[in-house]
Amino acid sequence: MDFGWSDEQQQIRKTAREFAEREVAPFVAEYDQQEHFPKEIVQKAAELGFMGGVVPTEYGGSALDFVSYTIILEEISKVCHAVACALSFPSGLCGAGILQFGTEEQKQKYLSPLAQGKIFAATGVTEPHSGTDVAAMQTVAVKDGNSYVLNGSKSWISFLDVCDFVLTFATLDRSNPRKNICAFIIERDTPGLKLKPYKNKLGFRPLSSGDVFLEDCRVSAGSRVGAEGEGLKVAMCAVENGRLGVAARALGLAEACYDASVKYARERIVFDQPIGRFQLVQSMLTDMLTGIEGAKAATYRLAWMKNQGFAGTRAQASLAKMMASDTAMMAATNAVQIHGAYGCLGESPVSRYFRDAKIFQIVEGQNQLHRSLVAECALGFRD
Repeated sequence: MDFGWSDEQQQIRKTAREFAEREVAPFVAEYDQQEHFPKEIVQKAAELGFMGGVVPTEYGGSALDFVSYTIILEEISKVCHAVACALSFPSGLCGAGILQFGTEEQKQKYLSPLAQGKIFAATGVTEPHSGTDVAAMQTVAVKDGNSYVLNGSKSWISFLDVCDFVLTFATLDRSNPRKNICAFIIERDTPGLKLKPYKNKLGFRPLSSGDVFLEDCRVSAGSRVGAEGEGLKVAMCAVENGRLGVAARALGLAEACYDASVKYARERIVFDQPIGRFQLVQSMLTDMLTGIEGAKAATYRLAWMKNQGFAGTRAQASLAKMMASDTAMMAATNAVQIHGAYGCLGESPVSRYFRDAKIFQIVEGQNQLHRSLVAECALGFRD
């Protein structure tokens, strides 16, 4: 694995950093407090090709390699991971399934404008009683002629305020859901589709998350992505890209915690010296840096493996997501501690980092699940 960056990748990092500092940093505190998704900022990023990610150019994408894609998400997330989340969707949770299993018409109609930032999407997988166990979903689809009628609900689904369509999943047989899951694209104005955002979440506040209700929601057979029974494959094909995106975003947040803490430790004077002179503060900074370096290695190794086309990267995806999000939580905790009372102010950046870091340990599979996946792969119980 080559740890060096090409000239092109160095330019991508520089451009992403400058964009985040110029277009995102002045506004992030306000839109986070207001629980408002900065759609206009994301569209500006899309104009630079940041939303195109690894999507092929024939479908509106930028055809980046996975390392370059990770660089963008990491740099943007140092300022706002919510913007980076939107940039990851065409390559991850939503777009990957359409790219691999969708028809040519679906790719042109939905994936291409999504990758260009012209439209936005939500992906409805999690249900009130089946988050970690995706295959246990209870949302049901009944075939009726050349259409399907869907009934059920999804929870903790993001981008509800701006999405133009929802990629969601339902089973044809609740008694044997795993082998009968289907994926569907449902446009926002479809009768029977209802979106109900949550308010005042702990973190991830700009990402309007909430419930998706399907009440006798009728969609055409042309809205199905993949064949009947392939829905779980559609969902899972995006898992590794999604977890790479989460790892990159959590890594960026952890680095933001470290940078803020180093700056404050140099400036804050206690007992006539900077608090950075105290050994316990130095120890916290060292823990942060050590964690960041490990998480960075795991995250970029996953990106490199995907560039090489390695099979069996699921364990590495779990490892990267788990390490980066645990590091983000540790770094955010230390950052608040180093900032003391100032770290507890709502408008303090490290306060926002702390709230968001906890959510990173839960999304894309709780870290307890990932610990089990890593161990089972190491033991040979799982491929």
